[in-house]
Amino acid sequence: MWMYLGLLAALFLGLHNLCKKHAVQGNEVFPVLLGTIGSGFLFILPFFIGSVFFPEATKNLGFYINSIPWQTHGFIFIKSMIMAASWILAYQALKHLPITIVTPIRSAGPFFTFIGAIIIYNETPKFLQWIGFFLIIFSLILYSRIGKKEGIIFKRNKWIFAIIGATFLGASSGLYDKFLIQSLSLNPQTLQFWFCWYTILILIVILSITWFPYKAKRQAFKWRWTIIAVGILLQAADYFYFKALQDPDALIMLLSAIKRSQLIIAVVIGGIVFKEHNKRKKLVPLFGILLGVFLILYS
Repeated sequence: MWMYLGLLAALFLGLHNLCKKHAVQGNEVFPVLLGTIGSGFLFILPFFIGSVFFPEATKNLGFYINSIPWQTHGFIFIKSMIMAASWILAYQALKHLPITIVTPIRSAGPFFTFIGAIIIYNETPKFLQWIGFFLIIFSLILYSRIGKKEGIIFKRNKWIFAIIGATFLGASSGLYDKFLIQSLSLNPQTLQFWFCWYTILILIVILSITWFPYKAKRQAFKWRWTIIAVGILLQAADYFYFKALQDPDALIMLLSAIKRSQLIIAVVIGGIVFKEHNKRKKLVPLFGILLGVFLILYS
């Protein structure tokens, strides 16, 4: 069951990436990020209000947000800091790079998760899983060659390093999620609510220094409907992902790889919508990544 929940998370993440590309085009990254997280927070806020004033009804719906000790709040705040840094780097990269380059690099996340799962959680990969992960990495090398034809030199482009850093931090957060969900026994909606709250506080501090004091930046900001869509789609994806992690049999290394099937939406549909170049050539390494994911699932 947890694999199917992972595929649902991948579906919403693929749509989320398309909306995110539209939201950041020609826009300041920090206010867009605050808008998306804020929209997601408002989406789940009624569940928190229901948990306070109508606990029985909210429990019956399956969306009750539990009271948690301060120590657990501290653990969630750490996740918020990790993901805030990851998103800031990822949004900046997405603003300056084609989505058909950014999304496949993000697909290297399962490789980092794979290594972490072996070291931290003693998850044991099978032979086909090894082949699948190295197929993903090899396919990313092919993407780098295609990127050069679009004037994107991977070794010299700072936004490439930004998306690699975002990918590493995102993978670290994925490993941390397993600790939060399984070791601390947090349910998805409780983690999502407090994670959004602390991330909003972090972003407000950053914006109070980099954006709010500057009138020109505020006037240049363009509100788009996709900002709200990004927040809601991300909450839906996270909910199914965290539900999958609640299964004690769930392997974080495989779940992370399953989520990368979002590439079908991001590369194929995204390439058409945003009219990006070399779409056919990008299908070759895309096939390699999907084959790697398939081998992981098959094994």
